[in-house]
Amino acid sequence: MLKTSLIATLCATSLVACVKQDEAPEDLKRAIPQAEQVSIKLPGGAERTVGQLAEWYVATRHVTRTFNGGAGWVLVLIHTIIQFPVTTINGDTYTWGPWSDALDPAEYKLDVRALADGTYEYQLSGRSKTQSGASFEVIVDGVADPRPGDLKGNGSFLLDFDAGKRVNPIDSDPEARGQVDVHYDLAARHLDLGIISTNENNEPVMANYAYNETLDGGGDMVFNVDGNAGGTMAQEQITLRSRWQSNGMGRADARLTGGDLTSSAIASECWDGGFKRTYYSDNVSFAPAEGDVADCAFAAADLPPAN
Repeated sequence: MLKTSLIATLCATSLVACVKQDEAPEDLKRAIPQAEQVSIKLPGGAERTVGQLAEWYVATRHVTRTFNGGAGWVLVLIHTIIQFPVTTINGDTYTWGPWSDALDPAEYKLDVRALADGTYEYQLSGRSKTQSGASFEVIVDGVADPRPGDLKGNGSFLLDFDAGKRVNPIDSDPEARGQVDVHYDLAARHLDLGIISTNENNEPVMANYAYNETLDGGGDMVFNVDGNAGGTMAQEQITLRSRWQSNGMGRADARLTGGDLTSSAIASECWDGGFKRTYYSDNVSFAPAEGDVADCAFAAADLPPAN
């Protein structure tokens, strides 16, 4: 994994490359969010085949895991880096690295700029060692505002999976592609994600999440995606809203419009605390109706208006 390679290189070279000149600002360590703080905490449970709706639900879980895993290793890496002494300081900019082990196909560095208003800009960059004259390319570009206090900060970062592959195709995740633009507010327990990517057929996919975590550990997520759901090459608009309680019980409602569809298709699925389906229905006979809506944690579908 790329994270393991980078951390190992950092540890191996820290005593040589990271010549301590000064400490980075103390609040930098709490300015950049922890991976856990900006992850989407979907309910767990085994994936199961329950008709077309489950395929959308599993696809949503897959994209969620891609984001959580991709953003997670980046934030773990950045927090690991800033525990080490700064390599160089140039005015208000602190740089760690570049680092590279002899056998690594790329080298990396982290630049953090401390702004006068108390916020920070940071970039994690990499440069391929397999291409002569290669320049550093930004893989993560973020801003962080720690001024509201611990666990109350906000900010954004752009994670470029494609840039990571160009820099180091050997260690990068082959399934991760495109870009994820993340905006977070820790105090509000809110995430907005914008995704530009392609599917397994190299067709364009654009999606966005709006995610809110409840104080008791439940959640509410709306996922919108424009992509080809089947049939001709025409793209459909898919909206999936998932809501769940802290005990795991939840409900997902989905809508497909446009593309090959002449009218909206709407489906609903509910599950119990063991993540087993208790209810299913749709308006276009994707699959047989099942269960009783009275067993749902949320009694009614509540999808945002169609575009």
